[in-house]
Amino acid sequence: MSEQKQTQQMRDYVLPFQVGDHAIRGQVVCLDAVAETILSRHQFPDPLSTLVGEAAALVSMLGAALKFDGRFILQAQGDGPVSMIVADYATTNRAVRATAKITSGKEDKLAKAKGPDFLHLLGKGHLCMSIDRGPDFDLYQGITDLRGATLSEAAIQYFTQSEQIPTMIRLAVGKLSLPGEDMRWRAGGILVQFIPAEGGSRDRGEAELQKQDDKEAWARAEAFVASVAADELLDPSLPSEDLLYRLFHEDGVRVFDKTPIGFDCTCSREKIAGVLERYSDHDLKDMVEDGHIAVTCDFCREKYKFPVES
Repeated sequence: MSEQKQTQQMRDYVLPFQVGDHAIRGQVVCLDAVAETILSRHQFPDPLSTLVGEAAALVSMLGAALKFDGRFILQAQGDGPVSMIVADYATTNRAVRATAKITSGKEDKLAKAKGPDFLHLLGKGHLCMSIDRGPDFDLYQGITDLRGATLSEAAIQYFTQSEQIPTMIRLAVGKLSLPGEDMRWRAGGILVQFIPAEGGSRDRGEAELQKQDDKEAWARAEAFVASVAADELLDPSLPSEDLLYRLFHEDGVRVFDKTPIGFDCTCSREKIAGVLERYSDHDLKDMVEDGHIAVTCDFCREKYKFPVES
C-alpha cells in the first residue's frame, strides 16, 4: 500500500514534528472516528461537546509525547454549569477517552450557552495535569487556577506557570460530512513548545530561551500557530504535513512517524462490581430498580446491570 493511501486511511493520529534545527517541538492531532465515538455517545449540548472534544484532542497530543508506559490525565474542575471535564490518554494502547459532568441545578445555564465559553461553563476552579505510571511510581501532578477564555489559553497558562515551558496551542472541534458519509464530529489541534532537552528530565524552556535566533524562531512559531484557523485543523482534505509546511517552510520542518489514536475505556463488569461491594447493604438497597442495580460508565456510556436477590 502506498504512503499516500495509508495517510488517507489513517484519520485518527498524532503527528510529531520539529521546527528547523531549533528546540521547537510539537504535535498535530486529528481525531475523526474517535471524536465521533466519544461525543455521539454522550449527546452533550454542542458547546459542552466542543469542550470535551478539545480536551480529547489536547490530551492526545500531550499523552502521545510520553516515552514510557502510563496514563496522561487532564482534568478541569469549576463551580459553573459544568463541574468537571476530564480526558485521559493511555500509552499502552494509544487510546483516549473523555467526559464531563454537568452541575445539578445549573442545566438551564448550560442550555443558554452560546458557544464553548470556557470560563462561563466551568467558572472558577483549577486545571490539573497528571502522569500516572502505575503503582510502582509516584503520581506526577501539576495544578493551576483556571485562566483564559478557552481551554487552549488555560493550558498555555498551565505550562507557563507550572512548567515554565513556552507553549502555543490551537484546538478545533466541529461537525462535518465527508463524501458519502453523514455529519459527524471531528477534532483537531496543533501544539508547539520550546523544549531544549530530549527524553528524561525536561529543562525549563524559558530559562533556556536566551539566544537571539532561538527567540526569533520561537516568536515566529508562536505567531504561526496562533494564526491557524479551525477549518485548517478540521479539513480532512488538508494533510497535516501540508499544514506544517505552510506554517514552517521558512525555518524548515521535520515530521516523525504518526501515532495512531483509538478510543478505549477501562471499565468492566468486574471493576464496577468491585466498586459496588464497597457500599453498605442499606445504600445498595436504595439503588435497586426493577430487581437490579444499573450502572452506566461515565466515559463510554456502557450500561451494566446487576440482578439483586429479593
